[in-house]
Amino acid sequence: MSAINISFDQGDPLLDWLGLTAAFEAGHKRPKAEIADTFLYRGKDTLLSRAAWIDGLGIAVKAATIFPDNPSSGRPMVNGGVNLFSDKTGALEAIIDFHLVTKWKTAADSLWAAKRLARPESKHIVIIGAGTVASNLLDAYRAGFPEARFSIWNRSPERAQALAKTRPDARAVTDLKAAIGSADIICTSTMSTSPVLQGSWLQEGQHVDLIGAYRPDMREADDQALQRARVFVDSFDTTLDHIGELKIPLSSGALRRADVQADYYSERGFQRGSERDITLFKNGGGAHLDLMVCRYILEQWRKKAP
Repeated sequence: MSAINISFDQGDPLLDWLGLTAAFEAGHKRPKAEIADTFLYRGKDTLLSRAAWIDGLGIAVKAATIFPDNPSSGRPMVNGGVNLFSDKTGALEAIIDFHLVTKWKTAADSLWAAKRLARPESKHIVIIGAGTVASNLLDAYRAGFPEARFSIWNRSPERAQALAKTRPDARAVTDLKAAIGSADIICTSTMSTSPVLQGSWLQEGQHVDLIGAYRPDMREADDQALQRARVFVDSFDTTLDHIGELKIPLSSGALRRADVQADYYSERGFQRGSERDITLFKNGGGAHLDLMVCRYILEQWRKKAP
């Protein structure tokens, strides 16, 4: 049997944010994933290859290129592809559009963490950034926090305004510090290599969701933000030694390994300790999540595709 090829337009309407977080929960009850990541760099450009194997779920191999200068010439910054292989035979089951997998994996990863760490009555969500990821976060967080309103801040105010106009429950803001002061959840989705979020701005009870940094030289929050918060990650294996958000403060001594409370595979501890806690989650988006997303997409395709 030949592999199924699922494009973005074919797969996207079949998926559901809360359904995918349920798939994440089920996937993390299986044996821990075997993962391998390879990073190659050329200046600002990155080649990322990720593979994961979960017993009973299958194998996924994802390759991505990130070329930050591409948008200036009208090309996508991120390109790639994902292959899903059978756990029983090793046969190629599906070739799934890279952007489809990345869209749903990235935002659902953050949503699942927020559903476990943020206060359930959260009503005001601030999104820092106004690109594709920010747009997907608006949709994901709306599914998980249907009563919430959104404030969008971006270094280029016109981009924040443009994104806000696409959602009736969103508004663009220019005073980031003031917006954070009244937020319940703060999401960062930038390409910054220096912190845009200051720890001194944070208030008791908030949840911080850090998404943008993926290289060793990138971070979105300063040392004080991490020091004031209870810190969580989606995977110890793919965040601590690879992403500047944690690698830099761990190397400098500003953060200790023991300060990182739990990941999704931790048997206990991935939860808010009190109403007053500031919780901070680093979304690293490991290959095991790509595998869970691919399997979820293929299952939905088989159930719902015409």
